[in-house]
Amino acid sequence: MKIEDFEITQGENRHQSASIVKSEKMIDYDSSKKLSFLDILIINQGLNVISEFFDVNAVVSVTKTGVSAVALGKSIDEALMEAIDSNPVDFLSSNIIVSAEVNSDIAKMLKELNIVVAPKFTKNAIEYFDAHDICYVTINTPLKDYKKYISEETRVTPLGTLIQAPNLSELNKDTFKVVTKVKPTVEQIEDAVFAWKVAKHVKSQAVVIAKDLKTSAISQGLQSSFVENALDYACDKTKEAILASDLPLTIHDINASAQGRISLIIVPSASPEVVASADKFQMAIITTGLTNILL
Repeated sequence: MKIEDFEITQGENRHQSASIVKSEKMIDYDSSKKLSFLDILIINQGLNVISEFFDVNAVVSVTKTGVSAVALGKSIDEALMEAIDSNPVDFLSSNIIVSAEVNSDIAKMLKELNIVVAPKFTKNAIEYFDAHDICYVTINTPLKDYKKYISEETRVTPLGTLIQAPNLSELNKDTFKVVTKVKPTVEQIEDAVFAWKVAKHVKSQAVVIAKDLKTSAISQGLQSSFVENALDYACDKTKEAILASDLPLTIHDINASAQGRISLIIVPSASPEVVASADKFQMAIITTGLTNILL
């Protein structure tokens, strides 16, 4: 079903009507079923994340409240299993965006899910989805080109129309610095970059805990205790893990991270007091010089 063939089924709430307008700067995709206003937003958020990992096997799980799990793997099957392990509760009702072809074996693991998004589906996978009334969306535009289609953000408000450039921030070797006495390993830096890329696309006050290229916890949009919330959710998976935050942390946050045995923190910046506290706990800190606030 091409974009010109379907209408938006409803707005964010059932009493709100909605529509979708074709534009010159939009990707090419097909959907097996009609999509709602929220479906489009959820798919968009998942694609924003998956585009960071277009050249590897990646799986992103997105619910109505945001990104719930991200994992990489040697194969899509492995990435999917890691994503399930990252957040099995939310995975049951989430929408799944993957970076490679979905086969029937993968399809059968997704039978309880709402929407499956991928660049390609095997014939057997499509037959399974059709038989079980599962919505699948095919992204025909190469994922490596996805960021070229991200346009300026526009919000129409009673105070005026706001327009800003899209957030296409990338880590820069000139601002990417280890500021503690303890230096991270190559594997820890890879996990830190992975966690930072995920945190970039979740709601502000974001904390992502990750290890071995999969998330253990994603806390977002909280007004307070967002670090402790992520640590509590990750539970024993915080040992030797990486913590990424879109905002600078406090000494209290460092103490909480130390109790969770976090090994490395990646943040926009760190005060001398925070660095000294991390040194006391033999914890490494990387500063990026970049904030990624997402309202």
